[in-house]
Amino acid sequence: MGENYQFLIHKAKALTTSELVWFTSPVSSSLIPIRNALVSVSDKSGLEPLCRKLHDWGVHIYSTGGTAKSIQSMGIPIFSVEELTQTPEMLGGRVKTLNPAIFGGILARRDHSEDLNEVKAHNLTLFDLVVVNFYPFHEHLGKSLDEQTPFIDIGGPALIRAASKNHRWVTVLSDPSDYPTFLSSAAQDKAVELSFRQEMAKKSFLRVSQYDWGIFTEWEKSAFPQKIDLNSQTSLRYGENPHQRAAWSGIHEWQLLQGKELSYNNLLDSEAASQLISDFSEGALAIIKHGNPCGVAWGIESSADLFMRALEADPKSAFGGIVATNRAIDQKAASSISEVFLEVIISPRFEPEALEILGKKKNLRLIQWPEPHFHRHEVRAAMGGWLIQERDHFEKRPEFRLVTSGPTLSENDLQEMEGAWKVCKHVRSNAIVLVKNKQTLGIGAGQVSRIDSLEIALEKSQGKWEGAILASDAFFPFRDSIDRLKGLGIKAVLQPGGSQRDQEVIEACRELEIPLYFTAERHFRH
Repeated sequence: MGENYQFLIHKAKALTTSELVWFTSPVSSSLIPIRNALVSVSDKSGLEPLCRKLHDWGVHIYSTGGTAKSIQSMGIPIFSVEELTQTPEMLGGRVKTLNPAIFGGILARRDHSEDLNEVKAHNLTLFDLVVVNFYPFHEHLGKSLDEQTPFIDIGGPALIRAASKNHRWVTVLSDPSDYPTFLSSAAQDKAVELSFRQEMAKKSFLRVSQYDWGIFTEWEKSAFPQKIDLNSQTSLRYGENPHQRAAWSGIHEWQLLQGKELSYNNLLDSEAASQLISDFSEGALAIIKHGNPCGVAWGIESSADLFMRALEADPKSAFGGIVATNRAIDQKAASSISEVFLEVIISPRFEPEALEILGKKKNLRLIQWPEPHFHRHEVRAAMGGWLIQERDHFEKRPEFRLVTSGPTLSENDLQEMEGAWKVCKHVRSNAIVLVKNKQTLGIGAGQVSRIDSLEIALEKSQGKWEGAILASDAFFPFRDSIDRLKGLGIKAVLQPGGSQRDQEVIEACRELEIPLYFTAERHFRH
């Protein structure tokens, strides 16, 4: 056929009737015009501007179920896929697009006369654009299999794979973050270049594989990755230092709202900060520097109060740090944050007033991450190979066992202790954390001697340790750290236990009348 081949165009007379028109169009396979689009998404981020632009371009939008209702509520006309399949949704919506009328329109090769003859014989509509993403299985991690199973997507991965396979003719968008790039690249001719279609297909195959792997690892708790995909998606300016090359590989589930390009170190610290606050169901905010928290506050809803309390813990170290919170950044919080030099702010949401304030700091990176979740496994290079381990999860509070005499702490104090233990998990070993009133007072991190970490934590606390709870990520090997607490008014000490000298440490706490609790669980972090 050369550059002349038949296109099938669905020409709507009304939402309920249509006719098929065949004609010949001299369009190169490198540049494909967008005429018919299939849109079926669970994540509806960015859907309205995408569909409005498609409608402006005269694209016929076919959609299903909740997506169709959402687009119609925007005042944008759509066609239901049932018009093509002549089959209603069935099995509670489990079967909608799994139909030859849909997959034939995606997989047909426009330069194969045999394919086009079948398209004509079966009265199929050819799709040039497929916009699909997955049911949010990741939002249901830790639940029972019966609760998780409804959120395993079948049609979505199948549609994405089909469109990706036929990327010579079809554009696939499987992530809302790709919508703006698509609209920009297609704006001039309302058509898409082959290079863009190939890039979207590559990224989509990666997303499908990660989605399936996520389900497998959730169901097979002991599963370790058999293959690490290090295909670079985004090149970074450099690694930890300017002479080191670096790249980030993955799928953007977060959005960079403003600021400079994220660096290698920014990404590491952003991960550390986000993981820390994700351990708290109540309001929490952490300030991270070089992989360690320098201030953490929790237990209140106001992001402004959380920030000021976290900053109070160590304002000097917070300079140039990374802030993550599980609460929205409002105008008051933004005003406080803008007074401090910081590299990155991470929040599930930034209020418009906050964006206006923080927008004046052009280099400050703002990351909006509504529902953070993290890889189950951590991978590091070691001895010419790879170390792989499960991430250190905090699923529930361990049993805090009192090993000294005297009354147990109140439930409020135990909750305070739980917060200290959560923070301790995210501090480089050897780790010592002092907390009071749901706020860190001092953190000692990364020392080769535990008593050195204690000294740093005490120094950071600036004499405010009266009534504080002290947590250690691993056992005290000697009683010297406990002896150092004499006369400080420490309310309680928490540590895993397990040392050959546990009895000496217990005896030291008894002498100082400091309640000592064991967790039987440690949190080394190297």
